Amino acid sequence: MTLRRRSVLSGLGLLPAAALLAACGTDTSDRYDTGYVGGDGVTTEIPPESREEPLEFAGTTYEGEEFAAADRRGEVLVVNVWYAACPPCRKEAPDLQAVSEEYAPEGVSFVGVNVRDAAGPAQAFEQTYGITYPSLPDTDAQIMYALRGQVAPNAVPSTLVLDREGRVAARISGAADPSVLRAMLDRVLAE
Repeated sequence: MTLRRRSVLSGLGLLPAAALLAACGTDTSDRYDTGYVGGDGVTTEIPPESREEPLEFAGTTYEGEEFAAADRRGEVLVVNVWYAACPPCRKEAPDLQAVSEEYAPEGVSFVGVNVRDAAGPAQAFEQTYGITYPSLPDTDAQIMYALRGQVAPNAVPSTLVLDREGRVAARISGAADPSVLRAMLDRVLAE
């Protein structure tokens, strides 16, 4: 048997093993094509007695205004992690704006955390979708670092609901379904 034929035959013997190993994992190649790791809408809610310490984060909005989560204590705060080129972010944007308008009279405020964009693309996105609540640029991941903990944003988009004390009460990983977000807000407001 020639060396070339042995190499081919031994290589063929490895094919079943390679196929088996490939079948064991989940194909995550799409995250490299899309540039984001999208969530699948999985929700998490934390009862008040199980919530950890309040989240502390601050920044300067794209409009140049200072924002600090601590200044929103006493209100329910919705934190949405997004960026302009993210397809699920574009899909959920009109719903988030509608929910923010609907719940503002009840003491609910919204803030975006943009993980990629400079002011131009971020403000164009906000204008396109009529977003009136502020967003903070976070290209250096300082805010995302502050949001780590018990239930951190684990996808883009992700939405956190902070209770009146600033503690994470709920998370939606992936595009927010407006009816799910409303139900979460209703439960936190009733506390």
